Amino acid sequence: MYTITYQFEQKGLEPVTFNEVEPGQSLLELALKNDIDLHHNCGGVCACSTCHLYLEEGQDFVEELSDREEDFIDRAVNPRLNSRLGCQCVLQEGSGRIVVTLPDQTQFLGE
Repeated sequence: MYTITYQFEQKGLEPVTFNEVEPGQSLLELALKNDIDLHHNCGGVCACSTCHLYLEEGQDFVEELSDREEDFIDRAVNPRLNSRLGCQCVLQEGSGRIVVTLPDQTQFLGE
């Protein structure tokens, strides 16, 4: 089981932590199930970059970065070395702590 914390760059949003999270789901799925608005224009199939996030802690607990994902991250707004797509960060078997930061998505409101 995992402990997962979502932090937000958007002003006014406080971090949210979920405990006892089961493996097998993506960070995008977990966010959506818990009413955290994480854009996902392609429906979570690694065909865009809108579910872009920063994986601050716990890289070893999710699937490795694929070439395809890396290509889409290059198109994301403000990519960093720890950038990932939420749809591709599927929790592996095991347990640990994961911390992610969601970029300020208010910049996409006009899209």
